[in-house]
Amino acid sequence: MPELSGFDPLSLPESNATSYPEPYRSANQQRWNRRLGDHANLTNFGVNLTRIVPGGQSSHRHAHSRQDEFIYVLQGKVELETNAGVEVLRAGMCAGFAAGSGNAHRFVNRSAEDVLLLVVGDRTAGDEVSYPDIDMHGRMGSDGRYAFTHKDGTSY
Repeated sequence: MPELSGFDPLSLPESNATSYPEPYRSANQQRWNRRLGDHANLTNFGVNLTRIVPGGQSSHRHAHSRQDEFIYVLQGKVELETNAGVEVLRAGMCAGFAAGSGNAHRFVNRSAEDVLLLVVGDRTAGDEVSYPDIDMHGRMGSDGRYAFTHKDGTSY
């Protein structure tokens, strides 16, 4: 595929789709992603422009076994919840989560305005995702998609 350059990220469609099963799906549909990395045909890492509306969250608090994540706050004020507690991030601030650290995290918008995040993560195969606050575990399949089960391994 040819390289892609010079595109307007705001021209890409937004999606609030999630592969989370119910009862966890609906709580995660107040955030909208523009898949910049996919649009640019990137395969080694993903880049998303994520908009979280007031009252929304980026995801449930989670930690990756094999994948790094980096988040840069482009607009707004957002609460970062980690194993260490809650910290407020504002535009121009960033956070990173190393693979295997076990530092579960999520971003929650408790402000009255939309939050805009640039989210970068690698796509290392064999990743597993732990969710300490809910009864869910994710495992990446050979197709690169996550399958979710209860923590005891039973299906939803």
